[in-house]
Amino acid sequence: MLAIFHKAFAHPPEELNSPSSSQHSKKPKLPEETLQQFLSVHPNNTFSMSFGKAAVLAYVKPDTPNYSTRQRLFTAFDDIYCLFMGSLNNLCTQIKQYGLSKNTNESMFVIEAYRTLRDRGPYPADQVVKDLDGSFAFIVYDSKAGTVFTALGSDGGVKLYWGIAADGSVVISDDLEVIKAGCAKSFAPFPKGCMFHSEGGLMSFEHPMNKIRAMPRVDSEGVMCGANFKVDTYSRVNSIPRVGSETNWTQWDDHYSS
Repeated sequence: MLAIFHKAFAHPPEELNSPSSSQHSKKPKLPEETLQQFLSVHPNNTFSMSFGKAAVLAYVKPDTPNYSTRQRLFTAFDDIYCLFMGSLNNLCTQIKQYGLSKNTNESMFVIEAYRTLRDRGPYPADQVVKDLDGSFAFIVYDSKAGTVFTALGSDGGVKLYWGIAADGSVVISDDLEVIKAGCAKSFAPFPKGCMFHSEGGLMSFEHPMNKIRAMPRVDSEGVMCGANFKVDTYSRVNSIPRVGSETNWTQWDDHYSS
């Protein structure tokens, strides 16, 4: 899967952008170039959607041979779009809790959970994602609100990467080669057990009381790359926001931003 979001509203961490990218012989690509590369890998089995200059979503269809064996889903509902990879072991329990149809799949459930958080609260976002059991990664784009919500499971079963394109857009994908080619040195693994919201920044849903720190990363060539992000076990936030139903859940505490 591939998602590209314009920097104006995605607000990626500054540490992802390596100064080495502009000085290296291999420079970051524009979003449209990265999209074309992704589509060219499986030209007959790839689906994409463009939202003007705001966002692009693409994924390789589930029946594509010689690709990942992980389940891949793409769902759209009420102007909310979800790319999902992996599986939830407790999906049946979750859909009962939310009162959803038995035919609900993982990406449909994530959209419903997102809508519940966005519209009805007061559930803390970290607790909702922490309740998901399985190997998973998802990217949600709310085209009405213009927001991005991404999370990666804590077990390491699914890999996810993110980086910065030539125009400053944030690129998120499970395809490491696409990320490397599109973002040059300005990329890093998305941290396990963490979630990112374009308004609230990056935080750990496993350890929400702890801050996220950017750790310098040097590649095999000795060149500085986009930073790794890790939970700081010694540094804790001052408080955990528990918003009421009258408050938008996306307004996470600034302490969660790296």
